[in-house]
Amino acid sequence: MAARAPRALVSVSDKAGVEDLARGLVALGYEVVSTGNTLRALRDAGVEAMAVSDVTGFPEILGGRVKSLHPAVHGGVLALRTPEHLSQLEEHGIVPVDVVVCNLYPFRETVAGAGVTDAEAMEQVDIGGPAMIRAAAKNHAHVTVVVDPADYGAVLADLKAGITAERRRQLALKAFAHTAAYDAAIVAYLSRGAELPERLVVPLERAQELRYGENPHQAGARYRVVGERSVWDGAVQRSGPALSYLNVFDAEAAWRLAHELPATACVIVKHANACGAAVADDLVTAYERAFDADPKSAFGGVVALPGVVTLELAQRIAENPKSDVLLAAGYEPEALELLAAKRKSTRVIELAPPGPRGLDLRSVDGGYLVQRPDLVEGREGWRVVTRRAPTDAEWRDLEVAYLVCARTSSNAIVLAKDGVAVGVGAGQQSRVDAVEIAAKKAAGRAQGGACASDAFFPFRDGLDAAAAAGVTAVAQPGGSIRDEEIVAAADELGLAMVMTGHRHFKH
Repeated sequence: MAARAPRALVSVSDKAGVEDLARGLVALGYEVVSTGNTLRALRDAGVEAMAVSDVTGFPEILGGRVKSLHPAVHGGVLALRTPEHLSQLEEHGIVPVDVVVCNLYPFRETVAGAGVTDAEAMEQVDIGGPAMIRAAAKNHAHVTVVVDPADYGAVLADLKAGITAERRRQLALKAFAHTAAYDAAIVAYLSRGAELPERLVVPLERAQELRYGENPHQAGARYRVVGERSVWDGAVQRSGPALSYLNVFDAEAAWRLAHELPATACVIVKHANACGAAVADDLVTAYERAFDADPKSAFGGVVALPGVVTLELAQRIAENPKSDVLLAAGYEPEALELLAAKRKSTRVIELAPPGPRGLDLRSVDGGYLVQRPDLVEGREGWRVVTRRAPTDAEWRDLEVAYLVCARTSSNAIVLAKDGVAVGVGAGQQSRVDAVEIAAKKAAGRAQGGACASDAFFPFRDGLDAAAAAGVTAVAQPGGSIRDEEIVAAADELGLAMVMTGHRHFKH
């Protein structure tokens, strides 16, 4: 085959930077072939480009649904640079394609809009684009494939310098991930409404390198769903060392609970469980009460404050034993200066409220356990089952205790008084042990307060232990064959008891 100019096929939905890329390709001696709206954009920008219909000898048809699906295109993309393949290309008048620049119709963005019909969604299912990308990625030994506008500048530099086989391989990997994520979005759309989809395709991309995993000898990273952004993608670290796996894991637990509590709140988490939680009229008071609930456990924990940290609040935080992570919606400049000076090893993070909870996935051999998120119901559906109903103060403490308990590892018991979780018994095999640990931590501060249990009391011994700690109101889901006995015991002890109807085990 006679010497020829290298050929680049450019067909993109996201046209950011495409004119500059095409100009750069032309400057490097490439012949640019393009389609539809991309071709119009290039020509309007004064870039010399050939229509794909001139290559195929066939017009774009069906409203643009068919334009690049042709042997003259795919033969050029898929051909190996062997004498046999090059001879066949020459025989059929097909020019090899050396560079493919393509990204796909905005399916994910379209279905995210309100009121989108199935017909509108299906029109955004790209056919020619994935075929072209996959063909180029398959043949990456000879073809450079580019799917991300952010790569345009670097790829131009690579082509100018002489692109390496390893670089083409990296771009091919990104291309296959691009089409896989696209198909996953379509699967998710067609599966919408299913409580648990028959097919669950979750495309993930590494979003953040972490200092290490649960332990220093383990590598760790945060991944995100392709095409989506979370509160962590917008988080701003103001000071402190890099985040580790457990920093993020514990911070997620603290930040969500702080936004679930019914008033201005502070939550302090250690090993994914709250060791302090309080609601108050202001953040300073909420922090002080949450810290005082269990100062020993608060050391090295995560402090979550869903508001602005003032200088006064920063001073209180700096006076106490250090926390590993401090989360807030914002910080006064003077507060940041003080924290950076006094708490150099604390990771000071600013972030937005958390988004909705997604499916919960946990790895098991050969796959995953999947469940819907555990959403904690409001007290509207709770049922008073004792002769005495809770007082207004008891209702408030029941809500705090119940929310904290639902987010605590099972078996869990939480004691609360005056809007403060004063005793947390977490992760016990015995519910009585959980009550006793919570009572020990409360150290008499639960008198006249509330107790919440994440599951029913199978026997009255757990209830007796809660009453011995001084609580006067109890929230539990009910559902035991001994519920009547438990209610009778509560009446005997003078307790107010509500049954919520929902268990909240957490493992």
